[in-house]
Parts: sequence; structure tokens; C-alpha cells
Amino acid sequence: MRDIYPRRIIRIVGQSQKDICQTLIDNLPIDIAKPICVTIGEETKIRKLDQNSLMWARTLQDISRQAYVEGRTYSPEIWHEYFKREYLPNEYDIELTKENYRKWDIDPKGAPILVGSTTQLTIKGFAQYLTEIEAHGASLGVEFTVRENGD
Repeated sequence: MRDIYPRRIIRIVGQSQKDICQTLIDNLPIDIAKPICVTIGEETKIRKLDQNSLMWARTLQDISRQAYVEGRTYSPEIWHEYFKREYLPNEYDIELTKENYRKWDIDPKGAPILVGSTTQLTIKGFAQYLTEIEAHGASLGVEFTVRENGD
């Protein structure tokens, strides 16, 4: 029984990183019971700052001003926490989240604690998240403002 093989991510920006990859591959254990997987692809980009500002400056503001639930409105911060619980991905997804993403942890008494964050989303993951928030807002009758550049 071998130890757990650690996950490695190597950004190939020069020959030295290619050499490291070759050395790693040459020394991988061969294990039929627990095979090692190697994935090669484009670097996953994290969310853009303008996506984050769009969420806070437009989407959450519009929802907090226009959406009434049980006869009351909620602050952008409350909506943000609510939407993270509802719409953050439940598990790591190479296209949607950063490596080592997790949405939940547990406290010492075993209660679930939300630890996931929008900072752990990729550009695609954040776009999907924002679309889900906007659909939720629209279902509550929110009409979103249009920014000057057409967003």
C-alpha cells in the first residue's frame, strides 16, 4: 500500500518546467488498484475583478433595493451570503473552481459551515454563478440596471 500521491500543478512557462514534468512522469508509481491520472490542458483563469464589481455594484444592489421577500428587503451582504449557500458549486470542478475548492466544512460539533467563496471561482464559474443570481433576482421581479458600457 503506497502513500497518497500529492496533486501537482505545474505552469509550463519554460523548458525547466517541461523537464520537471518529464522527471515526474518517469518516476510515477504504476498502481493498478489506485492508478495515477495525468491531466494536461490550458491554465484555468480565476474570476475577473470586473465580474466581482458587476456583482456588487449592479446585481446585488438591484436585488437589495427591489426584491421583497416576506414583505421586506435585505442588504447586499445578506443576499451575497444567501446566494453563496444556494449557488456556489457543491464540489471541485476543474472548469468552475480553483484547485482544492470546497464549499462546506464542519465545526467541532459537526455543524456545517460555509467556507466556499466567490474568490475560488474561475471566470466561467463566476459567470455561471452570476447568471444564477440574476435568474433568482428576476424571479423576484427585479429589473437590473444597465451600465453605460452595455453590461
